[in-house]
Amino acid sequence: MKVCVLGLWHLGSVTAACLASVGHDVTGLDSNSGIVEKLQKAEPPVSEPGLDDLIREGINADRLRFTTNAKIAISSAEVLWVTYDTPVDENDQADVEFVFEEVLKLLSFLSIDTTVLVSSQLPVGSIRRFEDISAEKYPEKNIRFAYSPENLRLGKSLDVFLHPDRVIIGVRRQEDREILNRLLGPITDNILWMGVESAEMTKHAINAFLGMSITFINEIASICENIGADAHEVETGLKSETRIGPAAYLSPGAAFAGGTLARDIEFLKDIGSSNNLVNPLISAVRKSNDEHKKWIQRRLFAVLGGLKGKRIAVWGLTYKPGTNTLRRSLSVEMCNWLQEQGAEIAVHDPSKCELPDNWLGEVVRSKTPLEALEGACALVIATQWPEYREINVSDVENIVGQLAVFDSNRFLSDFNKSPVISYYSVGVGA
Repeated sequence: MKVCVLGLWHLGSVTAACLASVGHDVTGLDSNSGIVEKLQKAEPPVSEPGLDDLIREGINADRLRFTTNAKIAISSAEVLWVTYDTPVDENDQADVEFVFEEVLKLLSFLSIDTTVLVSSQLPVGSIRRFEDISAEKYPEKNIRFAYSPENLRLGKSLDVFLHPDRVIIGVRRQEDREILNRLLGPITDNILWMGVESAEMTKHAINAFLGMSITFINEIASICENIGADAHEVETGLKSETRIGPAAYLSPGAAFAGGTLARDIEFLKDIGSSNNLVNPLISAVRKSNDEHKKWIQRRLFAVLGGLKGKRIAVWGLTYKPGTNTLRRSLSVEMCNWLQEQGAEIAVHDPSKCELPDNWLGEVVRSKTPLEALEGACALVIATQWPEYREINVSDVENIVGQLAVFDSNRFLSDFNKSPVISYYSVGVGA
C-alpha cells in the first residue's frame, strides 16, 4: 500500500520505518526540513535502538522516503497516518490546535476516498471535529477518518510496533476496516475494532488507569516505609489476588513523569469539567503523583540534612533507558532541585544527550559511572540503564568510604548488601 506518515518525531519515524519494513511503500512528511534532511541520512530525531538501521534498510530498498513536499507525499496515498507528537507544556496541557492546523491544511491534497488514520494523542471528540470540517470544506472528497491510539514505549518501540499484543482501531464504516486490515495485516491479525469515540476514550482510560495504579502502590509504599512493612512483599501479595493478577501495574518506585500519562489525565479532567461532572478520583491521581515526586528530596534531607556543598552523584538523566531525550525527565527535575539546594552534582548517562544550558559550569558530566562517585556522599539511581547493573559493588566500595544510595525502583538492590553503603528504596523503612 502507498502510505503517507505525517509528523516525523518519535512516533512518526518509528511508524514509517516499520511500515516500510513489512513491504508498504511509505513517504514520511514533515514541515521541519531539518528533521527530514536527517531522516534522509537515516538519522532519526530520537534515539531508539535499531531505528537508524531500519530506516536505512527502507531507504535502500526504495520503500521509504522523506520529504517536506505535501503534494508529492499525499496525493497518491491510500492512507494518511497522522503521527504528530502532541506538544505538552509544563502543566501537561496539550497543544491540540497544532495537530489540527497541520492536518487540515493538507486535506486539499488528498485523493477521493482516502482514509486518514490518527494516532496523535488528542482528546475524545477530535475525530468528529476532523470529520465535520472535512465534510464542510471538501464534501466531494469523501475523506474518512479513523483513530488508533499509539502504544509505543521509548527504548522498545520497534518491538512494540512490529509485535503488538493487540491494536485498537476506531472506525465508522466497513470500508475503513477493510483498508486498515490491508495496512496492518502484515503486522497483526489481532485488531480490536470499536467505535471512533470508544477508541479515543480507551486511550484516555488506559493511561489514566496506569497512572492511578502507580500512585496507588506508591501511596501504599509510603505507609509501608513508616510501619516496618516491605512494599515489594505487599506487591507480591496484591498480585496473588486473582481479581488483580500478576500483570497489574503495581510496582513501588518512582513517580511517573509528565507527558503521556499526565496528558490523558488532564484530558479527562477537562472533559469532565466541560460536562459538569465531578471526578475526584481522576483529579487526585495527579496530586498524589506530584507528592511522590518529592520522595528523593525527602529522603536526601532525612539522611544527609542540608545539601549545600555536598557532592551528589546521579546515574541516568534520560526520560527512560534506551533513548536520549531529556524532555520531562524526573532526573533532570531532581538535578535542578539539587542545584537550588547548593549541592555539587556529578552526573553520568550512557546516551549522548545534551545537558540543559542552565547546567553549564554548575553540573559535572562524568565519563564513567565510577568517576561520578569520586568525592560523593550520596548516589541517586535515576534512570534504569542496564549498563549500571554491570558495575561491581566492590568497585564502588574501592572509591567511597561511606555512601548513601537512593534507588527508587530497587534497580541495583545488590548495593544493599555492602557494609559501606546505606541503601534506600521506595516502600522500605530506613
